Amino acid sequence: MEGFGVHTSMWTMSWDRAGCERAVAKAQSYGMDFLEIALLDPPSVDADHSRQVLEAAEMRSVCSLGLPQAVWASHNPDGAVAFLTQALDKAAAMGSEALSGVVYGGIGERSGKPPTQAELDNVADALTRAAAHAKSLGLLFGIEPVNRYETHLLNTGWQAVEMIERIGAENMFVHLDTYHMNIEEKGVAQGIIDAREHLRYIHLSESDRGTPGAGTIAWDEIFGALRAVGFTGGLAMESFIDMPPEIAFGLSVWRPVASGEAEVMENGLPFLRNKARQYGLI
Repeated sequence: MEGFGVHTSMWTMSWDRAGCERAVAKAQSYGMDFLEIALLDPPSVDADHSRQVLEAAEMRSVCSLGLPQAVWASHNPDGAVAFLTQALDKAAAMGSEALSGVVYGGIGERSGKPPTQAELDNVADALTRAAAHAKSLGLLFGIEPVNRYETHLLNTGWQAVEMIERIGAENMFVHLDTYHMNIEEKGVAQGIIDAREHLRYIHLSESDRGTPGAGTIAWDEIFGALRAVGFTGGLAMESFIDMPPEIAFGLSVWRPVASGEAEVMENGLPFLRNKARQYGLI
């Protein structure tokens, strides 16, 4: 995983044939190195079709997801493993390099209390088994800490590191997100410092999840920290402009955060690419 990518939510939240063809063509037209595919419904994905479209465009991919409530790992580790196994099989069949995201739980999973030891034990159990299956498929397996309003389980870079080091799977990595870091870390780049030995992937997302460069994220601090730790992983722009109600609910996005694709891709993408070049990351 390296280079500059974009999350498929820019063009589709349904990875069906039409969504696949649209997103791959669009990403290719913008010269992206890879696509991050939102793998929200693994059974519905036509993996052979996706692989053919991606290979024809010479487009690399990674997949990401959050778990449905019925299989949140904190209370149903066996269900989580079954869901993740299916998702990993689809990711491998599509030719993707990794599966990452909120693979330990759901977006909007909050108990109203700090995580219990039993919850964390269940998460570790599920991730240990899923990481082993990912390794058997030749896939990397990432965990993305997200903010306190979306989960009570893993919110910071150091918490993700603790979980990965507890599990000890060599194919696991930390996946950070600037939007969440801006809320949770002591300094916006602290998560990068804390996770540096395990950091392989980062979402570049603005403070309002809209157009990068038009919010309050301290981008020079972010890119400077990435340069300082010798980051060589994937840089994925993630902006949400058109989401189905269930996803918007989980993310607590109640208003448009950008006017549309043109604003994000024609303003935000060049901004991020210029910063990445400035700091020698691409």
